[in-house]
Amino acid sequence: MANIFDLFDKIKKENTENKVQPITHIVAGLGNPGEQYLTTRHNAGFMALDYISSKLGVKLDRLKFKSLTCDVNINGKRVLLMKPQTFMNASGEAVREAADFYKIAPENITVICDDVNFGCGVMRIRRKGSDGGQKGVRDIIYQLSSDNFPRIKLGVGEKPNREYPMADWVLGKLGQEDREKMFGTFEGVYESVLLILDGKIDDAMCKYSK
Repeated sequence: MANIFDLFDKIKKENTENKVQPITHIVAGLGNPGEQYLTTRHNAGFMALDYISSKLGVKLDRLKFKSLTCDVNINGKRVLLMKPQTFMNASGEAVREAADFYKIAPENITVICDDVNFGCGVMRIRRKGSDGGQKGVRDIIYQLSSDNFPRIKLGVGEKPNREYPMADWVLGKLGQEDREKMFGTFEGVYESVLLILDGKIDDAMCKYSK
């Protein structure tokens, strides 16, 4: 029978090892801070990350790296969830600060954002690539000097016509029907994040990109 003090030492060692495990991944949802932007098209990433944090039973309530953050263990990996508070067009500042601090490579940073090229309820996953006109992603590419990071893009619908100002469109609030369509994708976003963290991005793209 093991000595009780040996058991205590083993438990203490396991707890210590868990605490010192480094953060190796970032999941960033993009949006704009402030109640007035809460349900706007540009805040699809914020809304999705709130859903993910709720599924994990955690809260994004620690202000760090110009973001609301939470440090969580997901499938054995220590992950930083973050909602940059820099406003959309400067999202890269926050992501770069966190990546530099934890020495995280771009391929271990997953970005969740809106996309005006797809309708609500449509989800696209990409391993890397251009910003596609999304200015938050553009700034992340600029700040990281790399486009080699996965992104989960959530459709928010195209502008009603070419003359409609893009800023007004993305900062406009989603109607109830469009909100319901978008919320219907969030479980897929959550499952996709789990797959991407496990290095199974191809599986995520095949299963959840519509």
